[in-house]
Amino acid sequence: MTATAEVSAVPDLATLQQRAAQRAAERAGGSDRLRGHIVCDGLVRIFKTEGVEVVALQGLDLVIDRGELVAIVGASGSGKSTLLNILSGLDTPTAGIARVADYDLLALSARRRLSYRRRVVGFVWQQTGRNLLPYLTARENVELPMRLAGRLRGRAGRRRATELLEMVGVAHLADRRPGQLSGGEQQRCAVAVAVANDPEVLFADEPTGELDEATGADVFGALRTINAELGVTVVVVTHDHAVADQVRRTVAIRDGRTASEVRRTARIGEDGSTELVSEEYAVLDRTGRMQLPAAFVDALALRERVRLTLEPDHVQVRPGQEQSQSDGGSAE
Repeated sequence: MTATAEVSAVPDLATLQQRAAQRAAERAGGSDRLRGHIVCDGLVRIFKTEGVEVVALQGLDLVIDRGELVAIVGASGSGKSTLLNILSGLDTPTAGIARVADYDLLALSARRRLSYRRRVVGFVWQQTGRNLLPYLTARENVELPMRLAGRLRGRAGRRRATELLEMVGVAHLADRRPGQLSGGEQQRCAVAVAVANDPEVLFADEPTGELDEATGADVFGALRTINAELGVTVVVVTHDHAVADQVRRTVAIRDGRTASEVRRTARIGEDGSTELVSEEYAVLDRTGRMQLPAAFVDALALRERVRLTLEPDHVQVRPGQEQSQSDGGSAE
């Protein structure tokens, strides 16, 4: 597979990522402790409905380092929401390894799972109504998790809630209830609520799915700020490729497995400006399996079997003998 590259001018993304890594290292106690904050190895999730088994995750592998901001994309039914539910402690995997911040998610007791959800992870739902209590103000919604966890109360809690609301750009709306806020304002408040207890990881399930493009950009800007200023690892599930283009790493899931990744690195252009170079890679699991991009498969009409040829610096993939006689073509 040949990596594809495109260049777009994004002046501040590299700076935000560097700041996030610094904050994350401070939280972890050193830059040598950043690796493998989230680890999935051979992760399997099987649902049984009326005697029918549905395999949502089929041996998924994924590693996310502390302080990363990662977008997970995929078509409906690809398994991305199932993965997020497992990592956030809302669901239990069938088999494999799922570990977040040294918590083994397959072996959690009910009490430890509750502690994990309260203290280690924060969550932002797509539906704005699920994130905030309608009878509390924005500030009171942010204060509530701190009170329940017994962390900050009184003036200290109020001050911290105001700081978080300011961080996501809605401090001027602190005394309004959710019904008095727009959808985008509610979601930015929800981000502040999700990090009220200073979690290590923030998960967001389609946080901009019900918003227009401009409002969605504001919400994602809030997630980037939280990532940069607090060093919180942020994982966003989305089908919005405009959102996915705003992160340094995008992981695509297809048929319950990680299929490809897009990594973006900052480079200095000839005019001195910062450019972001995007390169797409296929994901190779530890057994040597990979998924060819659907566009490649369709372009060469690949079916059932393919021929592999090892070249000095690459592997050539060609249609099987029966196909090559009628179709021809190869992918490298």
